Amino acid sequence: MKTILAHPHERFSSEIKLTPKIVRDYALAVGDTNPVHHDPEFAATTRYGRLIASGAHTAALLFALTASHFSSKASVVGLEFWVRYRRPVFADETIQLEWLVVKVTPNEKLGGDVVELRGRIKGEDGKTALGATGRVLVTARL
Repeated sequence: MKTILAHPHERFSSEIKLTPKIVRDYALAVGDTNPVHHDPEFAATTRYGRLIASGAHTAALLFALTASHFSSKASVVGLEFWVRYRRPVFADETIQLEWLVVKVTPNEKLGGDVVELRGRIKGEDGKTALGATGRVLVTARL
């Protein structure tokens, strides 16, 4: 009997409190020296008015949620992700990360289920800052 590792309409989410230090440390760790991520005086002069998280940072948080969620009961491998940035995520903001399982397709060749996802990051204002779709392989073992 096959264990079901993902279900259509399954939802999972997480809340993350960003801080200027977290945003700065991530940007610098990955080589993103854009001062809008680490220099408050510079950021104040931009269209954003204050520090913002890098797009790579916010996307990585959303992608990591898939890994954390599925790896708690199986193994998971990212296959592809697509993101659309709608508004900035501020460095002092609490954000909501959300995913919805749209479709689950067994794949014998890959030895698991290909799970299609739709996700987003919402800011404190409730508006979507980042929209995403993704496909991951969920399998009993790698």
